[in-house]
Amino acid sequence: MDKIAVLIPCYNEEKTIAKVVKDAREALPEAVIYVYDNNSSDRTVELARDAGAVIRHEYMQGKGNVIRRMFREVEAECYIMVDGDDTYPMEYAREMADKVLLHSADMVVGDRLSSTYFTENKRPFHNFGNSIVRGSINRLFRCDIKDIMTGYRAFSYGFVKTFPVLSTGFEIETEMTIHAVYNNMQIENVIVDYRDRPEGSESKLNTFSDGFKVLHTILKLYRDYKPFGFFGLCSAILTIVAVVLFIPILLTYIETGLVDRFPTLFVCGFIGLAAIQSLFAGLILSNMALKNRRDFEYRLTLVIRRIRHE
Repeated sequence: MDKIAVLIPCYNEEKTIAKVVKDAREALPEAVIYVYDNNSSDRTVELARDAGAVIRHEYMQGKGNVIRRMFREVEAECYIMVDGDDTYPMEYAREMADKVLLHSADMVVGDRLSSTYFTENKRPFHNFGNSIVRGSINRLFRCDIKDIMTGYRAFSYGFVKTFPVLSTGFEIETEMTIHAVYNNMQIENVIVDYRDRPEGSESKLNTFSDGFKVLHTILKLYRDYKPFGFFGLCSAILTIVAVVLFIPILLTYIETGLVDRFPTLFVCGFIGLAAIQSLFAGLILSNMALKNRRDFEYRLTLVIRRIRHE
């Protein structure tokens, strides 16, 4: 088992990958550096190998698929994950690794948003999108994560081996954050500088399509991890709709003693039933989520015991 493993997911990063590997080796001389190629059509693999990285491949396209492969295959006490585009300085890697190895952190977030991201990032709407995602997660899950979408993180062995990777694309960072928050894992922040991509290096992130995927992922995970909050909100909305439709019928009945809008009354009844069903669905799924949480704690204990025995 490696002491520290640097994980670099890559797709067509020939302009920067050699420098990223070199910087990682200088920052963490004892680390094993893994470059996981995701079907690059340029010289990424050749340059990374020449720089001294261990080359592995993931043939299913998408960052989430690459991370799933990395987490399955690599065994280490501490994992440093960084993008291959040279936007994150490796000088912070030692501090991040120490928080995992010496302070028992489960996930260390390389916080760009408290540093130079808003001034260095030249891609339109990305600043706005990052703020929306951060605000949404912090409000829905009652946490205070400084940077949700950063690709610069450190992980413990326990986190990596118990994290179920479900996303296939760039929404994977959101999934990691919510998983750590929900399971009450120790999360630390390290403020890092950010530099925009060098000229000629192109981002694979599509601002709008990937942004919508991230927001959909947040909503889906909120439903899965906080079912009572999600279905309780649905129940409240349905109840309000039923009441609003019912009030005119009730007022007419009080005035005339007649019900002249039976179709609307029937609709109110069905909406009310849907509200009750949604409420009970939230209660049932909330108990199931609690059981899943207990099962997760048990699995985490087994994983930690395993690494200590090794």
